[in-house]
Amino acid sequence: MTLSALNNLVPEAPLEGGLLGRVQYWFACLFAIGWTGVVCGGLFYQFGLWEYPCPLCIVQRMFMLLAAMGAAYIVRTALTDGAVTGRDYMMGWGLALVAVIAGSFASWRQMMLHILPGDKGYGSEVFGLHLYVWAWILFQASAVAIGIVLAFAHSTADRAIPTSGPGPYRTLGTLTLWFLGLVIAVNAVAVFFEEGLHSFLPDDPSRYELLYDVGILDRK
Repeated sequence: MTLSALNNLVPEAPLEGGLLGRVQYWFACLFAIGWTGVVCGGLFYQFGLWEYPCPLCIVQRMFMLLAAMGAAYIVRTALTDGAVTGRDYMMGWGLALVAVIAGSFASWRQMMLHILPGDKGYGSEVFGLHLYVWAWILFQASAVAIGIVLAFAHSTADRAIPTSGPGPYRTLGTLTLWFLGLVIAVNAVAVFFEEGLHSFLPDDPSRYELLYDVGILDRK
């Protein structure tokens, strides 16, 4: 067996870690936590203020969680391998980019439904803007942020990230994944309760259909 063949059998060690590689990892964690937190804000309005999300609201939440999952893929890879390859960065941030572009279109569509003068919009306002307007702004900002981190991915790929042992890197990454998984589960249950045993959500939902479908509450 030749020396080159032997070298191919030995896995290459990750390059020495650097500041940019660690910043990329921290940003992936914060990106996933940030979008998951935005979905938690929507859940607060749903359960705390009894504002039922419409179908477009649910679609935007799905793309928010999908964007978080793209960043979570990078975090998971770092926790497992101790480094992130260029292919992994493209996979994770590419998924997040598709999600924020699609979510931006969904939020833009909802804005266009309430653009006529005198239309009060759907749901509450936060600092003078409806939630779907804020969603559109955040989706646009996220697309720019993803473009920036992708520009540096070639210089941070394969850099060692200190996630193998106890420490802030592993702790934050683990909490990020658990937080995202929990919110995905809660959101899925919330949608199931709102949609009930039907194929579609009402355009203007006003109750949790499942409670009526199974007879817990009287339809009358």
